[in-house]
Amino acid sequence: MGEPEAGSEFAMKAAAAAGPMADAQYILPNDIGVVSLDCREAFRLLSPTERLYAHHLSRAAWYGGLVVLLQTSPEAPYIYALLSRLFRAQDPDQLHQHALAEGLTEEEYQAFLVYAAGIYSNMGNYKSFGDTKFVPNLPKEKLERVIMGSKAAQQHPEGIRSLWQTCRELMFSLEPRLRHLGLRKEGITTYYSGDCTMEDAKLAQDFLDSQNLSAYNTRLFKGVSLDEKPCYEVRLASVLGMEPTLHSEMTSKLKSYEFRGCHFQVTRGDYAPILQKVVEHLEKAKAYAANSRQEHMLAQYIESFTQGSIEAHKRGSRFWIQDKGPIVESYIGFIESYRDPFGSRGEFEGFVAMVNKAMSAKFECLVASAEQLLKELPWPPAFEKDKFLTPDFTSLDVLTFSGSGIPAGINIPNYDDLRQTDGFKNVSLGNVLAVAYATQREKLTFLEEDDKDLYIRWKGPSFDVQVGLHELLGHGSGKLFVQDEKGALNFDQETVINPETGEQIQSWYRSGETWDSKFSTIASSYEECRAESVGLYLCLNPQVLEIFGFEGADAEDVIYVNWLNMVRAGLLALEFYTPEASSWRQAHMQARFVILRVLLEAGEGLVTVTPTTGADGRPDARVRLDRNKIRPVGKPALERFLRKLQVLKSTGDVAGGRALYEGYAAVTDASPECFLTLRDTVLLRKESRKLIVQPNTRLEDSEVQLLEYEASAAGLIRSFSERFPEDGPELEEVLTQLATADAQFWKCPNEASSDQA
Repeated sequence: MGEPEAGSEFAMKAAAAAGPMADAQYILPNDIGVVSLDCREAFRLLSPTERLYAHHLSRAAWYGGLVVLLQTSPEAPYIYALLSRLFRAQDPDQLHQHALAEGLTEEEYQAFLVYAAGIYSNMGNYKSFGDTKFVPNLPKEKLERVIMGSKAAQQHPEGIRSLWQTCRELMFSLEPRLRHLGLRKEGITTYYSGDCTMEDAKLAQDFLDSQNLSAYNTRLFKGVSLDEKPCYEVRLASVLGMEPTLHSEMTSKLKSYEFRGCHFQVTRGDYAPILQKVVEHLEKAKAYAANSRQEHMLAQYIESFTQGSIEAHKRGSRFWIQDKGPIVESYIGFIESYRDPFGSRGEFEGFVAMVNKAMSAKFECLVASAEQLLKELPWPPAFEKDKFLTPDFTSLDVLTFSGSGIPAGINIPNYDDLRQTDGFKNVSLGNVLAVAYATQREKLTFLEEDDKDLYIRWKGPSFDVQVGLHELLGHGSGKLFVQDEKGALNFDQETVINPETGEQIQSWYRSGETWDSKFSTIASSYEECRAESVGLYLCLNPQVLEIFGFEGADAEDVIYVNWLNMVRAGLLALEFYTPEASSWRQAHMQARFVILRVLLEAGEGLVTVTPTTGADGRPDARVRLDRNKIRPVGKPALERFLRKLQVLKSTGDVAGGRALYEGYAAVTDASPECFLTLRDTVLLRKESRKLIVQPNTRLEDSEVQLLEYEASAAGLIRSFSERFPEDGPELEEVLTQLATADAQFWKCPNEASSDQA
C-alpha cells in the first residue's frame, strides 16, 4: 500500500522539532480573500469540438499538476491524500457539524477549511508566492479529533490513521529549516536529496551541460558509491522507466558516467503513473485538434512525457509558437524554475484558456508597434535580436491553470535557443487580472490618502499596460551572444563594442550554456527585473498609451499609478526576504525591491519611503512618488540601469551581473530607509494573496459541461473533491507510493551524520 507504517522513520523525523503555534507569517488568515475565475461566456462561445479539445487538455493539466506535490515537500503528497479522503467522505458542510461536535469553535473550523484550501491552491504546504511554509491555525489535538472521528476514518480507519501519523508532525512543524524552501540547512526541497548543496547542484548542472541534457525535467539524488566517490542520480520525468525499450533519442543517455571524479547515473521514470494519465488525455485531445500544428504539438508533448525528452518538448513548443491565434490556447510541461533553489529545474504546470478578443486586439496593435518600440530601448542595436520574430499576443480567459499558482501574464517557451531563433508567445490572463489583483481601499497600505482613490481607479488599466510591455518587450527583447558547437559566434567580435566599457566583447555563452544554467540562482529574478524595468521605461511612450486607449490627463495618471505601484511593490517585497539566511524567496518581488532601490538612488526626491505611526498606534510607513520627476529623474536612472542589465546578460558576464544585482538586492538597516526595520512593519500590515477557485469540466454523453463553484474556502475544496471523480482514490494511492519510495532521500545532513555515528 502507498502509506508508510505508523511510526515510520519518515513520520517521526520532525516530532522533536515541532514548534509552538505559528506566528502570522506561517498561517493563512481566516479572512483571506477567495475569488472565482469567471470564464462562462468564453466557454459558451466554444464549438462542441473546441469544448472537447479544451476538456481533455484540462484533464491532462490537472493530472500533471499533481506532480507539484512531489516537487515541493516530503509531506505534501500525504497531506493532499488525507484531505482528499476526508472531503470525499464528507463535504465541508457535513464535516462542519462533526467538527463542532468534537469541540472546535467556528473560527477553528474555518481555519481548517482555509488551510485545506491553501493546500489545494498551492499544490502543497508552501506558498507558491514566497516559498514560505503555512501550517494549520488550530491546535493539533483538535484537528486530530476531527480527522480520526470523521466518516473517512470510520470507513478506512487504518488508512486514515496511517496518513495522519505520517504527516501530522511535519504538517505543524516550524523547525527553522522547514520554514522555507531551500537547499540543505537553508530549507526543504524535493528537487534534491537532503544532503545536496549548491556545489552539488552546480556540479550536476555542469555535467548536464556536458551531455547536452536539460535540467528542466530532472531531480538530483546524491549518494556514495562502493569506491567512496560521490555518486549522483539524475532522474528524468517520464512514463517509461529503465526497462529495455525501442531505441529513442533518450535511451543512449540512460547510463553511468564519470565526471570530475564523481559517478553520475542518468535514469528516468520519475512521476511515471501521473504522466501516464497526462499522456492519455493528450492523446484524446489530438482527436479534436483544430489543425495539423496542434496535432504535431501534442504528439511531441506525448513523446516528451513518455521518453523524458526535453528536446521533444522543444519540438512541440515550435509547433505551438507556429499555431497563431488559436481559439483554445494551452501549454503544458516542466516550465518555470522559480522554486528550484538552484534555478534550473522546472515545476510542472499546464493551462487551458480561451481568447478574449477585445483586449487581444489592443495587444495585436502593441505587437505591430514592437519593432519600432524596441529601438527605444537603451542599448545598442547589436544587443537586440537580429530579427524580431513577431509573436502571438493574446488576452485569455483561463479555464484551467494547474500547478502551484496562477500568474497575470506569461511569455513562453523558456528555452533560450527557441526564443532566439523561433520566437515566443505572450499571453495576458484577463480573467485572472480582473479578480486576483483588485484592492479594497481599506486594505490599501503604505500610500498617502490622496493617492488611494487614484490608485484604485487606475491600478487595473495600468497593470494591463505593464503586463503587455513586460511580457512582449521585456522578456521578448535582447540578444544573447552565443558560440555554437562549431565555434561560430552569432555576433561580430571585431565591431561590436560593450557600451559600458568601450571595449570589444570579452565574454559570451559557450555551446550548451543557457541563461538559466549560467546565471542560476539569480537568473529568474534578474530577468523579471529587466522585464519590469522595460515596462516602466516604455509606458512613458505616448504611442503605447494610445494603443491602450489613454491620452492626455488619463495617460499621465496611468503612468503615475504604474510607477507608484512598482515602488509600493518594492516595499511590500520585504515580506519575501529572509534575514536569517540573507536570501530572497520570490523572484518577482526581489526584482521590484531592486527597482525601488534604483529609483531611491536616483535622488532628487523622486521616491521617498518614510516610517510613520498608523492611526491604530502601530508602526506604519508611507511611499511617495513625485510625479513631476518621473521623466527628468526616473527615466534616466532606469535607462542607465536597464543598459547595464542587458549588456551583462548579453555577454554572459556572471560576475558582473551578480555584483550589480546582488548589490541592489541587499537588505540592510542603513539609513535613511532602514529596510530591515521596515520589514517588520510590512509583515505587521501584510495582506495575504487571494486564493482562486477554478471550474471543472465534465464529459456527459459526449457533451462537455462547465461546473462552477462559490468563491469561498469550502467552494475551493469542493472543486478539488470533484476534480478526479473516476480515479481520486487511485491517484492518492499513487502519490503516497511515490512519496514513500523516495522518503529515504529527505534526511537533512545532521540526521544522516547521527545515523552513521
